[in-house]
Parts: sequence; structure tokens; C-alpha cells
Amino acid sequence: MEYSIHALAELAGISTRTLRYYDSIGLLHPCGATAAGYRLYGPREVDLLQQILFYRALGVPLREIARIVQADDFDRLTALRSHLSALYARQAQTSALIETVQKTIHTLEKGDTMQDREKFEAFKQRIVQENEAQYGAEVRARYGDAQADAANARLLGMSEADYERFEALKEEVQQALEQAVRHGSDPAGPEGERIVRLHKTWLGMTWKEYSAEAHQALAEGYVTDERFAAYYDRRLPGCARFLCDAVQHWAK
Repeated sequence: MEYSIHALAELAGISTRTLRYYDSIGLLHPCGATAAGYRLYGPREVDLLQQILFYRALGVPLREIARIVQADDFDRLTALRSHLSALYARQAQTSALIETVQKTIHTLEKGDTMQDREKFEAFKQRIVQENEAQYGAEVRARYGDAQADAANARLLGMSEADYERFEALKEEVQQALEQAVRHGSDPAGPEGERIVRLHKTWLGMTWKEYSAEAHQALAEGYVTDERFAAYYDRRLPGCARFLCDAVQHWAK
């Protein structure tokens, strides 16, 4: 079955302007056109649009979506399973947060005291949920569900002291990057090596196992994905690029 641009837009709940934009950036081309020149979309395009909208709902940028769906080894069934895993994880984390908020309300109403560990568990659940919402889809597509679930489990299993160290290491990496960029340090120099070691230690707190290839691929995403770039460059532009270049040189 083929759809006109208006029919597909209505079916998908999006605007015809969105479909035209997807066409202009090479993300979703029509399969043909009518005699009058109107765009037509067939079954393949309908399936692809569904994938695009799944990724968009999970917060994946269009550039990253294009990289995923246009890869030679893209498999729709595998992608759907990853979407489902991400959604189940989000559902479970939301349920846990709801339970914690309800428990907090109950303790406040009864004048009881909520254990600090219980408050901390809710906080970790929120961090995992935010990470899953922002990055879960592409992490699962790139590294697989097992690795993503393992990283979440390691974060959720941290003690309060471990988590404080995790956050402190993250801030130490950021401050070291900013200092290196301000001083014009060479990513291939001693300061670049020190930062890569710090970053590797931080990753090791959630990664089940380390590989230089995975580290380098992740660091490359820090400059190609605007969300990561914005995070590392939030206080000083150039930090994401420095970290990427340093990891490419020093990761072993």
C-alpha cells in the first residue's frame, strides 16, 4: 500500500512539514511520486518512519538516528527489541520512583523518619532513568542490551560512598579537561594521558569490562553527538574535542 505525504502524516500523527524535512536531510525519502509530482511512501518507508519515531520518542538526535538506520548492518527486529528493553527499563524505574515518592509522602504524613539509604536509592533510580531516556536507545543499539543492563545494575548497586566517588571522579575529569583546554595542553601529552586514565577509572565503575575500542568509540561520540558535546563543553568549549583526541591517542 502506498500513502501520499498527507495520508502518511495523518497516519503517523506528524506534520507534512516534518516528512519534507526528513526527506531534505536524507533520513526518509519517498519511494516515488504521482503524475502530479506529489510524494508517495510505500511499506518500507512506513516501517522506517516507525523506527525514526521510536528513536525520537527516546530522545535520540536525528543525526544519530540516521547513522543507526542507515548502517549496513541495521536490523529492524534487533532495533525493536532494543526499543522494548529501553521502554521496560524506563517503566521499571518509573515504578520504583513512584513507590519511593509514595513512601516519602507516607513517612512525612505519619511523622516517621525515612532511612537515608531509601532516599539514596530513589536518587540512583532517577539517574538511571534519565540516562536511559537520553542515551538508552543508541547505547543498546551500539553495545547491546546486556552491556546496557549491566551498567545500570552496577550503578544501582553502588553504595553511597561508591556513588559519591563516581560523581567526584566525573567532576575531576571535567575540571582537568577545562584546565587542559585553558592552558593549551596537547591531548597526546602527559595531561592528556592523565585525563584518559581518570576517565577510564570513571567508566570502570559502571562498565562490566573495559576495551580500548569501546572507549575510543564512546569518545568519538562526544564530538559527533551534540548532547555529549554540550555536556562536556557546558562551561568551556573545546573540552569534548580534547577528551576525544586524548582517548584516541592514549586508550590501550
